[in-house]
Amino acid sequence: MAKEYLKATFAAGCFWGVEARFRDATGVVDAEVGYTAGHTENPTYRDVCSGTTGHAEAVQLVYDPDRISYDDLVYLFFDLHDPTTLNRQGPDVGSQYRSGVYFHNDDQKEIATRIINELGNQQKFTNPIVTELLPASKFYRAEEYHQRYFDKTGRHGSCH
Repeated sequence: MAKEYLKATFAAGCFWGVEARFRDATGVVDAEVGYTAGHTENPTYRDVCSGTTGHAEAVQLVYDPDRISYDDLVYLFFDLHDPTTLNRQGPDVGSQYRSGVYFHNDDQKEIATRIINELGNQQKFTNPIVTELLPASKFYRAEEYHQRYFDKTGRHGSCH
C-alpha cells in the first residue's frame, strides 16, 4: 500500500525564506512556492507584485503525517513570521505578503482555529493575530527561478 501524504498551504510574507524553513522540518516531503487566494488565473510574479491579483505569496507543502503533525506545521508557521501585521512582513508591504492558513479539510481548519485562539489567549504576540483562515483554493506554482531560491543563490535569511 502506498504511503499517504497530505498537503498544507501557508502564506507568511516573502515565500523564499518560508519555503526554506519548512523544507528543513522533519516530515516535510516537498515544498513549492506559488500564489493562492486571489482572483486572477495563472498569475505571474509581476502580476502578484502589482497587488491587483488578490493572491498571496504562499508555500504548499507535502508532508508525512506519521512524521510531522499538522499542529506542528501550524506552530512552525506562527514561529516563522509576525502574524499581527496586516499585509506586511518586515520591509515587504502589500496584500501579497499577508499571513494566511489555507486549509485542505475540516481537520486542518479546526486545528488552525484552535491554535490561533490558543496563541491569542496566551497573548504570545503583543498585537492581535490577523492571519486569514480560508479554504485552500487553486494554487499556482511560481516561476521556476523562485523554487528553492536560497539553494540556487546561496542566499539565506530574508528576501531583502
